[in-house]
Amino acid sequence: MRLPFILLAAILSAAVGSAPSFAKDFKLSILHINDVHSRIEPINKFNSTCRPSNNAAGECFGGMARVKTAIEARRRALEAAGRHVLTLDAGDQFQGSLFYSTYKGMVAVELMNQIGFDAMAVGNHEFDNGPENLAKFADRANFPLLFANTNIANEPILAGKIKSHIIKFFGRERVAIIGILAEDTDETSSPGENVVFIQSETVLKKLIAKLEADGVNKIILLSHVGLPRDKKIAAAVNGIDVIVGGHSHSLLKIYPTVVKAPNGRAVPIVQAYAYSKYLGELTVTFDAQGHVSKAKGRVWELNAVVQEDPAFAAFIAQKAAPIEELKRKVIGNSSALINGDRKTCRAKECSMGNLVADAMLARSEKQGISVAILNSGSLRASIDTGAITMNEVVTVLPFQNTLSTFQLKGSDIIAALENGVSQVETGAGRFPQVAGLQFTFDSKNKVGQRVSDVLVRGADGKYLPIDPEQIYGMVTNDYLRSGGDGYNLFKTRGLKAYDYGPGLDEVVAHYIASLGGTYRPYVDGRITVR
Repeated sequence: MRLPFILLAAILSAAVGSAPSFAKDFKLSILHINDVHSRIEPINKFNSTCRPSNNAAGECFGGMARVKTAIEARRRALEAAGRHVLTLDAGDQFQGSLFYSTYKGMVAVELMNQIGFDAMAVGNHEFDNGPENLAKFADRANFPLLFANTNIANEPILAGKIKSHIIKFFGRERVAIIGILAEDTDETSSPGENVVFIQSETVLKKLIAKLEADGVNKIILLSHVGLPRDKKIAAAVNGIDVIVGGHSHSLLKIYPTVVKAPNGRAVPIVQAYAYSKYLGELTVTFDAQGHVSKAKGRVWELNAVVQEDPAFAAFIAQKAAPIEELKRKVIGNSSALINGDRKTCRAKECSMGNLVADAMLARSEKQGISVAILNSGSLRASIDTGAITMNEVVTVLPFQNTLSTFQLKGSDIIAALENGVSQVETGAGRFPQVAGLQFTFDSKNKVGQRVSDVLVRGADGKYLPIDPEQIYGMVTNDYLRSGGDGYNLFKTRGLKAYDYGPGLDEVVAHYIASLGGTYRPYVDGRITVR
């Protein structure tokens, strides 16, 4: 049941508490989102775009119209209680739905301008269509885009468009906001050769020392490096007061998570999952020396209780109109959930990985291809039981990748699998989903020595041990073929490559349709975890 907006505001306001007493302490509330990934419209429980009927029934979450309502309600409540408020986005507005495929982030920036963000960290996927598209986004933004650990001196397209940090004034108080971006963005996106990524700790120590020398004693790190890196940075660099993060899509069991800096001071770290489903809120109390004396907050789930802003909803519906026909196209049915959950697919075999890998292999096997490998980071959602629409397929595979075929020695396939499982502990997107191939891995072993029992399916359907010296026909996406996610072997040792095949979403849609009726998701033990 939807609650009237006035009741929603009352509920939200009640959580603020009474106004602060007059004191030397400085209280700052931070409203934050991260990793929206073009979920402009509401999402279902599987993080795919929600069907209108389900949204009307109150079964959906998020969408930027709900984000607008929630941020405005919390901002008003906090300001009424005498708090200073920052509204931050920790990156990855780009990529994830037909809205991005159609508008390349230009709808997102218009909505963000109207909400009134104070700053946004550049996420790795903001580079997915190269520096040119990021520059267009920056030109239209009424808020600063930040990264400090990236050298863009040789990329004139971005000149003057991205800042390392900003300083916000609240009366006499100054708060610095520094942005950082994942150092492996050149592997996970398409920044081009002129953008150079620098180790975050090195840059932060120098920049923070300069800010402190200038008398700035309140420093927020707006990061897009993921929770594990946030923790390492907090433990290695003095002077960071708060980290507002993204990239790892973390919903914190303990909010904020606290890590001690080298000087012993506690650094609160927050993140708010992904896909516009939650709004994070952290209130930090600074003492007279600018040290954090208290940090407390929560994440708000943006469910049906939070009404969509009517003007936003109308604008989004208008922008959605040109792609509605494509979105509604039914390409088949599924007998059960096709699981594309990132925690599953980045650690072991998953049914979505099998579907996509099988589709890739089916499309190319007449070309002499026998092995398919794709990165789990390319899988961005699950598909629920029932009708499968084209929109759901594009939501699962939003990156507009194309099919790439080539030839590779068996020893290099084994090395590629080792790369794929080398960062399984951190949930890295390079984890391989496969077809025509079976393998075992043990994450307790040293990196580079984790993979064993690699088998390749022959023409008769039987699996035989891989021959390190034999040349095999391979299919992957163009991103991995170009060396993305650490698969540099595909780029440097691939033979007779063709990188301009059909789009991966088209391949999967055609495969589902070709099955004539109902797709039955499955796992079959092609990946064994020890």
